[in-house]
Amino acid sequence: MELFDARVKGRGLRASRELSTGEVLLAEPGYAAVVYSSLASQVCHSCFRRQANLHRCAQCRFAHYCNRTCQTAGWDEHKQECAAIRKLGAAPNENVRLAGRLLWRRNRDQGLASDSQLLAVDQLQDHLRDLPGEQLQALQADVQTFLRFWSCGSKQHPADFISHVFGLIKSNGLTLPDQRGLQMVGLGLFPNLSLVNHDCWPNCTATLNHGNQSAVSSTLHSPLRMELRALGRICQGEELTISYVDALNLSADRQKQLKERFHFDCSCDHCSRHVGDDLMAAAAEAKPSADAVKEVSAFSKETLEKVEEARRDGDHSQVLKLCQECLEKQQDVLADTHLYKLKVLSVLAEVLTYHRKFSEAAGYARKMVEGYMKLYHPNNAQLGLALMRSGVTHWHAGQVEVGHKMICEAYRIMMVTHGPNHSITRDLESIRSQTEVELKALQENVLDLKNLPVTSSSSAQENTKDFLRQQ
Repeated sequence: MELFDARVKGRGLRASRELSTGEVLLAEPGYAAVVYSSLASQVCHSCFRRQANLHRCAQCRFAHYCNRTCQTAGWDEHKQECAAIRKLGAAPNENVRLAGRLLWRRNRDQGLASDSQLLAVDQLQDHLRDLPGEQLQALQADVQTFLRFWSCGSKQHPADFISHVFGLIKSNGLTLPDQRGLQMVGLGLFPNLSLVNHDCWPNCTATLNHGNQSAVSSTLHSPLRMELRALGRICQGEELTISYVDALNLSADRQKQLKERFHFDCSCDHCSRHVGDDLMAAAAEAKPSADAVKEVSAFSKETLEKVEEARRDGDHSQVLKLCQECLEKQQDVLADTHLYKLKVLSVLAEVLTYHRKFSEAAGYARKMVEGYMKLYHPNNAQLGLALMRSGVTHWHAGQVEVGHKMICEAYRIMMVTHGPNHSITRDLESIRSQTEVELKALQENVLDLKNLPVTSSSSAQENTKDFLRQQ
């Protein structure tokens, strides 16, 4: 790939040769990355895996690690941060800590870009002029906290430069998921990846690889890194793009998010032609009136806000009640691809699965996945994760054939978006093997049942019952 002038988009990256589906185009270790303060004791500060019984740093008592190996691997990044936390008396928020790690790294590198960097981190856009007053005020408060936090000896920086650092973090920082892709657990800066421009229907995806710290010898360890992978065949000279926002939003809402967060007006093909908007706001086949659609949409939006509040409170019974009432109201009014209906189906499937009501959850999950497949790119990672969860739910519900089919499709997608060595893909491979064995056993049982001698209807039924009891 190569850097080029993307005109109104600024700088961009394009393919210097033809690329194949699933090919890794970039594997970039984090320039600087931190765990969210709210999850500081639940996530390893080196590999960003979420797990129980983490080991705490004995000095600052803030950073946590999987084990001594991860702590040793993360010491270069944590050493000066550790002293600064002890000096301040408490750990500041993730933005301040990320700014600190960025500047300590910059000082070690003497402000120069390494051979693997396409540009120095200082050259990233900060968009300070585009920030509204309230956000600029919050940024300046972080700058003041940082100046108290900074403990790098004689190397001081002017406040304007610190503001620039916070601006580029705000504009270029990437949220980092845990090893299962279930929750965002941190924030990181990847300068090369920041050069990849946005498209609502991209040809690439960015995936966090948590690396490998399990080998006995540290020389065999691989670092935390962000991987850029091709979602399909890419021609030489074609611009490489990723999506900065979830595609499961109306084009106007995506454009609003991009303007507020990244300060540009999206004019991609999907936004310009409003591709998918008709499905995401569609009415049911019963052709309800426009007033009915408007009324149910408003009711759904209000209900989903109540659902989020109940979820935060851990009130699962209230979540179920609200979602079931909302789904009943949506019946024959909103289409199965309508965003509000998909959100309700997703929550219902998740909560019922949590309560191990797999058969009921499977029905909702299946409808949700059918809607997703009409809206998402066929190699979208979110679609793959949804298929994986739905497949496992069907498997636990005893619907092995349907579950296996979904898990196989999820595995195909994850091989493209995450590759064979990612923990999610390895988990899927294990699940796929189990469902394949169970499906084969079930098919053999059915074949054996068909070959049983039939003497009478009653004796056949008894033979079948005996056979199933033995299984």
